[in-house]
Amino acid sequence: MIDRRSILAGAAISGLTALAPATTSALARTARPVAPAFPKGFLWGAATAAYQVEGNNVNSDVWAMEHAKPTVYAEPSGDAANSFALWRTDLDLVKGLGLNSYRFSLEWARIEPAKGDFSIAMLEHYKAMIEGCRERGLNPMVTFNHFTTPSWFAAQGGWSNAEAPALFARYCDRAARHLSAGIGQALTLNEPNLSGLLDVVLPGDIGQRLLGADQAMQEAAAREHGVARYLPGNPLYVADPQVVQTNLLAGHKAGREAIKAVRPDLPVGVSLAIIDDQEAGRNSLRDAMRAKLYQPWLEAARGNDFVGVQNYERSVWNDKGRLPAPKGAETNDAGSEVYPPSLAGAVRYAHQVSGVPVIVTEHGINSSDDGKRARLIPAALTELKRAMDEGVPVLGYMHWSLVDNYEWVFGYKPQFGLHTLDRKTFARTAKPSARVLGGIAARNSL
Repeated sequence: MIDRRSILAGAAISGLTALAPATTSALARTARPVAPAFPKGFLWGAATAAYQVEGNNVNSDVWAMEHAKPTVYAEPSGDAANSFALWRTDLDLVKGLGLNSYRFSLEWARIEPAKGDFSIAMLEHYKAMIEGCRERGLNPMVTFNHFTTPSWFAAQGGWSNAEAPALFARYCDRAARHLSAGIGQALTLNEPNLSGLLDVVLPGDIGQRLLGADQAMQEAAAREHGVARYLPGNPLYVADPQVVQTNLLAGHKAGREAIKAVRPDLPVGVSLAIIDDQEAGRNSLRDAMRAKLYQPWLEAARGNDFVGVQNYERSVWNDKGRLPAPKGAETNDAGSEVYPPSLAGAVRYAHQVSGVPVIVTEHGINSSDDGKRARLIPAALTELKRAMDEGVPVLGYMHWSLVDNYEWVFGYKPQFGLHTLDRKTFARTAKPSARVLGGIAARNSL
């Protein structure tokens, strides 16, 4: 399981040597005043993912990846934030900040730990979370699959298996029948658009090194499970990316239809990782990159109720590749540029292609310096509101993440949270940035 945010940031600082200035149109946009008030009913929230906060998801594919030999994981997830037990605490944090929404995910491997065997107890657990949101006046935004898949699913080839879309639809149907009544919005998949395609945006040497290490880890897990192929839900190395992408697209469509069949009025979408891609010079690679990384999924989203946009940075492309951050730019802990307008740029593009409303399902920064987060939030939201003033329909903003958590191969070092986490006591402590976001949300205004 790869942390795309940090890997893409690593690619950014390993590229070329110059960066073109912002385009004239972008500068002109930022000169116009912004109406500070957000629309009534705007969704303000924080996001988590089950595997990254729950702890001890022993039937999930990443658990196998963490314990494979060799493994690319810096450390195992273990107890994570213990949110499987402390979900009420997390909901109270969201409510206490003045937010009105909480985005969280179901862990497929808990609900269907063995193929065809569904756990009523685990469905009841997630039902209690949904009801807990409602009791606190929070809108539950539920992701049916946030990267991790059951180990049995990975052991039969994961999303490369022709059976995968139907298996996912069956799971969505079962979960929806138990849970959909209380859900505010449903997301089928999290960032499926980059699965098998991350090497496209990585420099050759970095890409090959990471691909090789990830392949060796998958092969080790396959040996451990006695199968020919063990493909986790969010791999870096994929032997047949076109097959995986085809099955993911089919899985999203089938999963969406399964959820809608249970509750037709439930808004359903998919969350996509979208970088704010910009042009530099003649023959820029930007449009070619967009076509590879987003186009099929944004076209698929045309049949959705909304599209989820997850943005952390911009990429500036010339005719040779991705350019590094400009000299002197503020950077995050991975060395990537902190560029507040990137969120608005990604949202504009997503709506332009999909034609449907947008929900920001993730946005944030990897930084141990919370001052950077506290500055980023209002700056990015100002540019997002500017896009909304121009007519882009944005329904909500979910910040990643509610609490510092397990960031996949990088373990617990990256810090994206609005709250710190004490990994021994599981105490959560609000950072100043949490109050910044909470104040905007409480006012519903910049």
